[in-house]
Amino acid sequence: MQANTMQTRAPATNPSKKLTVLALVVLALATIPWFSGEFVQHLAVLTCLNVLAVNGLALISRSGQLSLGHAAFMAIGAYTAVLLGNALALSFIPALLVAIAVTSLVAFALGWIILRLKGVYFVLVTFAFGELTRLVLLDFAAITGGANGITGIPGIELFGFSFSTRTSFYGLALVVAIVSTIAVHRLFTRPLGHAIDSVAVNPALAEATGLSVHRLQIFCFVVGCAIAAIAGVLQSRYIGYISPESFNTSISIALIIMLVIGGRNSNWGALVGAIVLTPLPELFRGAVQTQHIFYGAALILILRFMPGGLADLPRQLAARFKR
Repeated sequence: MQANTMQTRAPATNPSKKLTVLALVVLALATIPWFSGEFVQHLAVLTCLNVLAVNGLALISRSGQLSLGHAAFMAIGAYTAVLLGNALALSFIPALLVAIAVTSLVAFALGWIILRLKGVYFVLVTFAFGELTRLVLLDFAAITGGANGITGIPGIELFGFSFSTRTSFYGLALVVAIVSTIAVHRLFTRPLGHAIDSVAVNPALAEATGLSVHRLQIFCFVVGCAIAAIAGVLQSRYIGYISPESFNTSISIALIIMLVIGGRNSNWGALVGAIVLTPLPELFRGAVQTQHIFYGAALILILRFMPGGLADLPRQLAARFKR
């Protein structure tokens, strides 16, 4: 009887093996752009920057809120770094640190007020803040350049090395994307991450156990917006140009779509969603309407059949094969 029980018992899954396989797959995909043309390298850089931005959005989402103004904090970070860099002749690292600090302060002030709102009310307020940020950047043309934006933004130089080529910048963006993904994964395997998840699942119960829902949500909102600021600064240095339309509502919506399709509650959702969806606009460049139809159909199908997103697909397939 014991032998039969041992034979029919399913083998225990080893999380370290799954992480090793995932790491090998990601590294294999990451090496492809180095052996490809400039166009593929360009898409790879944008993918890495989107991974970073969506990781920040995922942190906010895991606390039970969904921001429709995430691109606004990318804009605040980018414009702060560029304007202060030009005015004070700051190098990249000091300009980046100041941009993170300014964005964090704005996020803290805004979050302290609006994070008591729930559901659609929070989404609408963040949408309004995103539009307000864009209009401010348009109206103060003497400082921000208005609709013309700011051109001639210098590249990144670190410790005497210039990231002036796509190949070198891709290496930097890849490191930043991997570090942010690992940081998110490690956070949600720690007690603080479990507390954040519990706030999203049942805020009343989390509050009853002694957790401060408001403080945890403020923490996630500030850190998530600071990550968005880093993505905005890197994007401005890579493209060499920023304008209010570089950070409009469409960018925020695209980031949300990446998060949902990748897996809103998965540690790897941002990575999967950015890898899958970033190249698609280039494939559908000649048919903009087709692109929106595809996004809409993909969202409907995934929300219906894979609510856990594409990152949850291997688990679902494994469970089906076991059955």
